[in-house]
Amino acid sequence: MSNIIGDKLKSLREEKHIPQRLLASLLNIDTATYCKIEKGGRRIRREQILLVADYLQVDKKQLLQLWSADRIFDIIADEEDATQILNVVSSNILGYEH
Repeated sequence: MSNIIGDKLKSLREEKHIPQRLLASLLNIDTATYCKIEKGGRRIRREQILLVADYLQVDKKQLLQLWSADRIFDIIADEEDATQILNVVSSNILGYEH
């Protein structure tokens, strides 16, 4: 399981000298659960990302991109042709952009 978003949350939290218990409280979860999010043992929900971004005063879009990247990684990481899969997705997404 990828932990792109967990690593970023930990980095942001440490930069701002915020204890895990404070973010856990913000998300209405216990500290152990928040710790699992940072370590990649548990997934953070989309709405929780938005709360954290507001609290830490960071770009919501960037955090949501990292959150999405984790999800995509988990889906295709074990695929032999993961790079080709990403290329197909990328080509199709570019076709939808206006």
